[in-house]
Amino acid sequence: MASSSTQDIWTRLFKRQTHDDLQSIGLSLWSRFWMKFAWSGYFGRFATRLASWTAPPYRQRRRLARYHRKGYISPSASICHHNVQLGTNVFIGDRVTIYQDDRTGSVKIGDRVRIHQDVCIETGAGGSVAIGADTGIQPRCQFSAYKAPIHIGRGVMIAPNCAFYPYDHGIAPHEPIKNQPLQTKGGITIDDDAWLGYGVIVLDGVRIGKGAVVGAGAVVTKDIPDGAIAVGSPARVINMRSTLVKNNIS
Repeated sequence: MASSSTQDIWTRLFKRQTHDDLQSIGLSLWSRFWMKFAWSGYFGRFATRLASWTAPPYRQRRRLARYHRKGYISPSASICHHNVQLGTNVFIGDRVTIYQDDRTGSVKIGDRVRIHQDVCIETGAGGSVAIGADTGIQPRCQFSAYKAPIHIGRGVMIAPNCAFYPYDHGIAPHEPIKNQPLQTKGGITIDDDAWLGYGVIVLDGVRIGKGAVVGAGAVVTKDIPDGAIAVGSPARVINMRSTLVKNNIS
């Protein structure tokens, strides 16, 4: 009896697993089929919606970008920009906004970049945004490129709610701030393989070095060296990644 009961359990588990596998294959084939038409004008937007039906929101939809060389752009994304260059297999999620003010500035998005929901990228006079291949940008980040460029390297990880401002308002007394001109100390550069934690703010004239780590909530007002770990407001270097490796070895 016990042997028969055990066999019945394994049989049911096998059937359930087989059913789940077949369902997963079917849903994948559905998405792949409709993504073939994803960039075909008005019909392409309809096809993209159909492909999205089988993929839950957020991370699960990133696979759709693999099904078309040009990638996946959510039907709810808004691209109001005349100078956008997209790499291959780019993922642009729900309600992402790419905006061009006064028809100035450019946006370059590299291969396999992932931009999740509610990110806003805007360019104005003197500004541009370039994002390197394999970079991931989590929800609700703000890139506001006026007066100077924003350059994000390859393989950068940017957590939710980060903000990048390569400019500042004049704050001279006896005149409303809104009437004063924008000013800048220079552009923003985030080098390859850097990691920015939740809510990091990066201000004008700053370079965050290759492989650097910036802790959650930091306000970066000065350069961060390659491989450094920085935290606080204003951000300050508290350690180097190379030191952590040496300590672990010892």
